[in-house]
Amino acid sequence: MKEIALRPPEQVMTLSRLGSMHQCRLSFMRQLLRRMQRENWQFSRPHFDIDARGEGFAVYTAKGPKRSYSLIAFAHDLPEEARSDRVIATAWDATFTLFDGIPTMEDIARLRGNVPQQEAGRIRETELSLSRANRSVRLWQSVVDSLAKGAQPDAEELARTGYLMRTTAVYGSAKFGAADRASLEGRPEFAAPFQVEMLSVFLTRAFVADLVEHMAKLKSPDTAVPLAKGLRSNLGIGNSTGLGMAPFLLNHPRLLNNWVGARESALAKVRSLEASPSEAAKFMAIFNNAKDSIALWHSEHPLQKGKIAQLSKDIIELEHKLLTHSFTRKKPWNTLYLWAESHLSEEGQELLVSLMLEPYGDMLEGLGSSMQADEAVLFPINGHMHLSELSQLTQTGYAWALATDWSAGASCARIWYVSEEKLEPRLGERHEEPLDAYEQPLSPGRDVAAMHACLADFEGETTASFLAAHPEHRHAVRRVQMVAQFPYSEVRDNTISASMLPIDMLRAKLSFFGATHFDPRSDRWVRINMFRGAPYPDELATAPSDSWAYGGAP
Repeated sequence: MKEIALRPPEQVMTLSRLGSMHQCRLSFMRQLLRRMQRENWQFSRPHFDIDARGEGFAVYTAKGPKRSYSLIAFAHDLPEEARSDRVIATAWDATFTLFDGIPTMEDIARLRGNVPQQEAGRIRETELSLSRANRSVRLWQSVVDSLAKGAQPDAEELARTGYLMRTTAVYGSAKFGAADRASLEGRPEFAAPFQVEMLSVFLTRAFVADLVEHMAKLKSPDTAVPLAKGLRSNLGIGNSTGLGMAPFLLNHPRLLNNWVGARESALAKVRSLEASPSEAAKFMAIFNNAKDSIALWHSEHPLQKGKIAQLSKDIIELEHKLLTHSFTRKKPWNTLYLWAESHLSEEGQELLVSLMLEPYGDMLEGLGSSMQADEAVLFPINGHMHLSELSQLTQTGYAWALATDWSAGASCARIWYVSEEKLEPRLGERHEEPLDAYEQPLSPGRDVAAMHACLADFEGETTASFLAAHPEHRHAVRRVQMVAQFPYSEVRDNTISASMLPIDMLRAKLSFFGATHFDPRSDRWVRINMFRGAPYPDELATAPSDSWAYGGAP
């Protein structure tokens, strides 16, 4: 069987396509739940001590084959005026840490004095993550009131929002004293990227559902009822993500390459296959589930409203195509994909890519382990490389950058810098604010173009001699040589142009997490949903394997 070639990075790595990606079988939430189900992880709730004001703590423990991890949740009675989704907030409805092992009461007492403070507190290497969440206030109170009266909340209202709390940050990887990523690399359960953070959110979802039922029970012990199973399952955890996450794809090129490369390898494998009747039937069932789930997406942002409208048209177009598409023909998946390239928008095409992977879970399972990258090992510059080869690599990997007029004001309209207050990335207007002295190296296209122009005037022969004379171009040379080895490591677009949308970078990263229901509130921050439709910890052992990801219909 001759395998279809991978899509070229020139096609895949543009901001508009990265900003159209959807979760898929390789997404990190789904990898986590499949592993825990396969390994028969056990879950318990050893502590749940929260009063009628909503103050107290709870502990949720996940026990794997060799180790246990515990989410320690602190609930707070937060005044309405103190509630904010801004990263600069100082108080939240709930705060969390994922503890390495099973905490003692002494551990909980120590953490009670630090975790609610978030950045202002400090945690230790026994803590793996730090996070916080706020209630969706009106919906929260409505659900509590309904359950307290013995009635279920309105299903359509619940489905429109899709969560009762949303996180505003889930920090890991040594931030604020937490365990360093390197100290966890030998643990199989954390082999895939961001598994600590995904486990924290998965257990947070269980806490939120338990808490809303608990508050209803305390309000009216005699009449309160729990959430109906279907309504409970339809609730995920919301998340608000802003500019702080956007530069991640630029700062982690080898990781980005492995994420996208795994997805592209999966697509190429599937496009090369024939389809059995059962595989075709599974695809059709998942398509119908996805259609119902995406019908719940909504946004007030003009850009996303347009994308949702276009995606809805794409789904109708795809549905019509599937009525006549023959899965018994040679390479039916490739035929379907090629049709999509000429008939659907990028968003519709990328949804189809995700859907096409679903029937082939067993075949694609091994790709998950290839998505990690050891970025602690610096990518070495090849100083022996002849400058003619370096120039050719630049022309091949950065043709788009060399074709850009970097002297035009619109091409360099934006500037990335770091906020002094929060030490997080921000985006300014170059021609309106005096920020040049604070610019971060987050425009690889411009920097590589400048390096290539300098290269043309240099009379030496080797990369080493060039960098000895022009050390300011070291980072650009490194990226050029890296792209030659890792073709999906670079965003092939202008990251400082007037038309650049940071939410495209956010969308790409969040899709690999497994997020759904993208709802941008501007071009710089977005709300999403995590684990919507997933089994809860006490349901995981008996849940159908990985069948939840396209849930979310009422």
